[in-house]
Amino acid sequence: MTKLLLRGAAHILTMDDTRRELEVADILIADGQIGAVGASLQSDAPVLDVSGCVVTPGLVNTHHHLYQSLTRAVPGGQDALLFGWLQTLYPIWARFTPDHVFTSAQVGLAELALSGCTLSSDHLYLYPNGTRLEDTIHAAAEIGVRFQPTRGAMSIGISDGGLPPDSLVETEEAILQDCIRVIDAFHDASPESMCRVGVAPCSPFSVSRDLMREAAHLARDKAVMMHTHLAENDEDIAYSLETFGCRPGQYAQDLGWVGPDVWHAHCVKLDASEIALFAETQTGVAHCPCSNCRLGSGIAPVKAMRAAGVPVGLGVDGSASNDAGNLVAEARQAMLLQRVAQGADAMSARAALEIATRGGADVLGRPECGRIAVGCRADIAVWDVSGIESAGSWDPAAVLLAGPTTVRDLIVEGRRIVQDGQVTSVDMGALLTRQNQMARDLRGAL
Repeated sequence: MTKLLLRGAAHILTMDDTRRELEVADILIADGQIGAVGASLQSDAPVLDVSGCVVTPGLVNTHHHLYQSLTRAVPGGQDALLFGWLQTLYPIWARFTPDHVFTSAQVGLAELALSGCTLSSDHLYLYPNGTRLEDTIHAAAEIGVRFQPTRGAMSIGISDGGLPPDSLVETEEAILQDCIRVIDAFHDASPESMCRVGVAPCSPFSVSRDLMREAAHLARDKAVMMHTHLAENDEDIAYSLETFGCRPGQYAQDLGWVGPDVWHAHCVKLDASEIALFAETQTGVAHCPCSNCRLGSGIAPVKAMRAAGVPVGLGVDGSASNDAGNLVAEARQAMLLQRVAQGADAMSARAALEIATRGGADVLGRPECGRIAVGCRADIAVWDVSGIESAGSWDPAAVLLAGPTTVRDLIVEGRRIVQDGQVTSVDMGALLTRQNQMARDLRGAL
């Protein structure tokens, strides 16, 4: 039995069902699971000294496009709205190879791990030059982050009235067949799973209604989750009204895309009736505040969603529209934006942390993650609050107000994948050198 004892945490924010906060307490891990939480635990397990640190559940990222970490701050897309931004980047992404996708996924997941993320979803919706979903799955396995990849797709190119170039779309039969292939090959439904596969047609403006409907049937037949973009900005709403004659919420409901096995990215422009629909059906939302700011999409009505009972998690979105992948910084941004829109008491630091931990885990259908409680998976972030970021703080547990944005240690399924602020599972120097050379080559070929 593999064991580890986290000894003497200054504060443990459990995010358990009662939201307990413990002082000077320990956590015992056994075989990837939390075995005990409390003061002065006795065990023969190896000890990790966490005295003076704040310990939280590992953060959960509910929306990302990992391949985009190769296209940060691209000229021509830096100041564009969503549709113009996509049209700038599609031709660059069309030149990606499996090695580009693998490398960018490793960089993106390492960046997430350093920011406290133990579980991340990913939405890969384009497959140029032989790319396959498993290019990201293998990348995640090497980094050691718990992974929830989704088999995205685009089927309507520009010649058929869609937004993407024809070279990046696939036939709908091929899409559905590959969804079956990757689910059968890689999906693990067990509580300790390190990889669960979802089905994720890209968006209403890049796939047909038929594909959305068939994808929902396939996902439910395979008992996997479903994900897409929805109601991201005013352009998105206008497209839905003009093309489908209805708002995005009605579009989703008509095609079977509501329910506890569904989560939608962004949802910035949901109206009151759509919020009520998502609350009634327990349809999840991946809130992506930094990307929404970067693309000028607006401020999602997160306070209203949570008040209504909509499950809400946090997402960094792709690194081409963020342009970072720091999940704890994303949580702070979520808190600040709700205060800008709704007042200083709209969201507390602890509420934002809850969205980033158990909130995201619940959105992804992983209630065994996102909290520190006996029987839950041992996914834990250790934050050193002895540095300048927290100096003078009266409440070190309020890490989103005054705290570090990089973890000291990160534990996933009981294994330390970040130690003393460094990713230990891969050679980060070699990885970053490779990524930067790829980015230079892509730009040089323009």
